[in-house]
Amino acid sequence: MITVHHLNNSRSQRVLWLLEELGVAYEIKHYQRDPKTLLAPPELRAIHPLGKSPVIAEDGVTLAESGAILEYLVETHGGGRFIPPPDTPERLRYRYWMHFAEGSAMPPLLMKLAFDRVERAPMPFFVRPIARAIANGARRSFIEPQIRTQLDFMEGELARSTWFAGPEITAADIQMSFPLEAAAARAGLDASRPRLMAFLARIHARSAYQRALEKGGPFNIAH
Repeated sequence: MITVHHLNNSRSQRVLWLLEELGVAYEIKHYQRDPKTLLAPPELRAIHPLGKSPVIAEDGVTLAESGAILEYLVETHGGGRFIPPPDTPERLRYRYWMHFAEGSAMPPLLMKLAFDRVERAPMPFFVRPIARAIANGARRSFIEPQIRTQLDFMEGELARSTWFAGPEITAADIQMSFPLEAAAARAGLDASRPRLMAFLARIHARSAYQRALEKGGPFNIAH
């Protein structure tokens, strides 16, 4: 039996979704973020030294990192599903998007989140104008242009096929779901990029996605 150490409002939601798609039996151990810091609770450090989620355990093996977990689940339990055949262009695109999600898409989104929090953080009144100026400058000069460039790139890539790796949904689409949902929640992804919005509508309509939400609990990544 697979155990998913699931943190609310986190990347581990993708793991639940893939498990539902594969029809693999699993159990969930729930963890809640600190309401003030939004950090994971210290109990997760007993599972993995970094104290982050997602983490899964199966047959004495503990595995972290959502991309590694999705690849493991597909290779171990997929039976050829949710991954393109080897030695095909689709397999190469699959590998690319599996790494793009966290390697390229998420860093500017995380930077935007961090600088947004700096602007709202309590601080002495005489420091506030300086902190806001730094945060606004970083967002305008680097972070937001990077996000726009990446969203435009992803929008263009979905003109090539319905899903990121080809005509069929794969684990790469599940991996890509988190940065796109984050972009829609807090980084300006809207109807001006109709292919990306259609992608989100397609994944939200999947019964496995909906079952994962029911089991994982509320999923809100706007903050």
